[in-house]
Amino acid sequence: MTDQERTPPTSRYPGYDVLRKRHTPSWNETTRRAVDERLSVTREPTFFSEAQWKTLDALCDRVIQQPAGRAAVPLAALVDARLQRNQGDGYRDARLPPARDAWPRGLAALDAEAHARYNVPFHQLECGEQDTLIVKMQAGELTGAEWNGVPPKLFFTDRVMHDICGAYYSHPDAWSEIGFGGPASPRGYVRLIAGRRDPWEAVEAKPGGEDDARRENERVR
Repeated sequence: MTDQERTPPTSRYPGYDVLRKRHTPSWNETTRRAVDERLSVTREPTFFSEAQWKTLDALCDRVIQQPAGRAAVPLAALVDARLQRNQGDGYRDARLPPARDAWPRGLAALDAEAHARYNVPFHQLECGEQDTLIVKMQAGELTGAEWNGVPPKLFFTDRVMHDICGAYYSHPDAWSEIGFGGPASPRGYVRLIAGRRDPWEAVEAKPGGEDDARRENERVR
């Protein structure tokens, strides 16, 4: 690992914590309930088997390499909870089975590919080996019999990337990272002209202006 890889990136919104909006006009009770649910998600499988959970957790780690210096967003748990609730998007590509079927089958197929090439399950592979299989999945180049009915390229785009990235950016830690204040309701946003911000929006740090942005963001509610 290089020094650059060991050094955590500087936040673009230093000092900003979206959770300070909890008791302000920025959030209503519906938002508070949704955030509380995401913060308290069970950190163990409720939908997946133990083997599927380990594969999913390893896959999440490779898809989103999270910032150092804070607790990781529990991606596997968020995906698992969504499937346990049978919460979908209201649509899907007809070439894929429903998510509650596609995910277990896709994870099993990924594990089978790992066993075929390296004689161990996916979660026990080195990071580079995991990445090799993920790239082949993205390109549709995995051809094991276990993929029957779950096209690997579609599984990558419509389930892996869609669900894992969606889980990450549904979490308030990710909101703080990107300066997002949560749903626009009920307060809304008024200054919609480029370059202007409402006083309840986060301040993006400019080079050399990190301390000023931090002071501003610590006051944002």
